[in-house]
Amino acid sequence: MVGVLVLILVLFLINQGLFSSFSKRHKWFSKKLMNFLFLYHLFFYGVYYTYTLFNRSDSKLYYERPQMGSNWFEFFGTSTTFIDFMSWPFINILGFSYEMMMVLFAWFGYIGFVYAYLFFRENIPVKIKVFNIDFIVLVLFLPNMHFWTASLGKGAPIFMGLMMFAYAIKDPKKRWVVLLIGSLITYYIRPHVFLFVAVGTVLGYMTGKEKISFWKKLLVYIGMIGSLLLVQDTILGVAGLDESENLVQGFEDFSEDRAGELARSGSGVDMANYPLPLKLFTFWFRPLFLDAPGVLGLIVSLENLIYLFLFFKILKKDFISFLKKSPVSVKMSITVFLLASVAMSFVMSNLGIIMRQKSMVMYFLFFVIYYYLAQKKYDRIVKLRRRRKKALVTFSK
Repeated sequence: MVGVLVLILVLFLINQGLFSSFSKRHKWFSKKLMNFLFLYHLFFYGVYYTYTLFNRSDSKLYYERPQMGSNWFEFFGTSTTFIDFMSWPFINILGFSYEMMMVLFAWFGYIGFVYAYLFFRENIPVKIKVFNIDFIVLVLFLPNMHFWTASLGKGAPIFMGLMMFAYAIKDPKKRWVVLLIGSLITYYIRPHVFLFVAVGTVLGYMTGKEKISFWKKLLVYIGMIGSLLLVQDTILGVAGLDESENLVQGFEDFSEDRAGELARSGSGVDMANYPLPLKLFTFWFRPLFLDAPGVLGLIVSLENLIYLFLFFKILKKDFISFLKKSPVSVKMSITVFLLASVAMSFVMSNLGIIMRQKSMVMYFLFFVIYYYLAQKKYDRIVKLRRRRKKALVTFSK
């Protein structure tokens, strides 16, 4: 327990250094909010750790496996292996206990929230309230997001990698280190998610409304497309498609097999015959009270209801026209969200796994909703100012 307290103190001090750096670059950066968010996230570390005492948890396997090898680089690889690779030096060289590893990975998840905050606030300076709560505060403190990013496993670092990438892609030349780290973390933990991010980025830069220099676009295109070509075999290999002659049929077979396996587990739902809209609804918004698996499911159901209410806010006639005129960040976010959602909805048939997996991509949807609402508010403000200016001109005459 002493080790846990010392580690929390060290991480707190590291946070203050990071916050000072961010404050110099972004005048709007709130240290107070981020420190409170750190305490909030630590609370969920405690909740998840308590959960592991009474329930089966993969985090225990993630702690045990690195101790079975004497060579660090024998764990270097993609997916689960990469988590073991990340953990190996902390466990075998620094002597971290299971509880300390849980804190460390919870901190990785927290850093993801810090970069999510940067991503949102830098791109959307207009403040919006939803349910009488500041939008960004609402999405930063959603409990399900913190629960699944507060433990030793894939959830925390993949979320960190994705949010680092989302923040850095706005200015890849100056933020190339953050962009590279985010890309590598995303790729090595979930190669297929890196595919969605790369495709979303390229499409965003191709169709975004900003006037971006040719060389900046070329740099992004070469970087993303070149990366995909280099790692295509690994990405396809995740689904066993690296030797498939028919990728579409191969993916369908993989989806049916994977969905069947998950449906047979504890909280399975038979999604195999669902139409695509219902698959997506299940992935985004279930469980919803009636099909909630346990107490945790009831809490998640309440959060899913919030997601549903937020989603309703973009079901407007002008949303498509907004997307057409939207910047790179919005088009990248909606592409990543939809690609990941479609792919995962075909292979996910277990509500417990769905609750965990969707935490990776929901922030991209939140960003699109936030931007849409902020744009509408900004347009109203501009229209009001024009009317006032016109009225003043008329009055002066």
